[in-house]
Amino acid sequence: MLRDLDPLLHSQLRLAVVSILMSVEEADFVFLKEKTNSTAGNLSVQLEKLSEAGYIEANRTLEGRRTRTVCRMTEKGRQAFASYIDTLKDYLNVGK
Repeated sequence: MLRDLDPLLHSQLRLAVVSILMSVEEADFVFLKEKTNSTAGNLSVQLEKLSEAGYIEANRTLEGRRTRTVCRMTEKGRQAFASYIDTLKDYLNVGK
């Protein structure tokens, strides 16, 4: 019996963000927005969902007159992503 894919990670934009964050130590909002080709509003909402779930940490600092948001994966997020990939492999019958 196949496990369910994590609905939080199954969203295209959230999956893109987590995939990027898995390959870097941290990334700021502008970088994530450019890499995912998303709008600021949509990205902001999706980062909040990932943060509320404990998958990422989003730290906001004030630099001059601008707020800078820097995101990084948490251990919980790394484990959730690894589980998501394992489940996806099961769906695709890869590595069996």
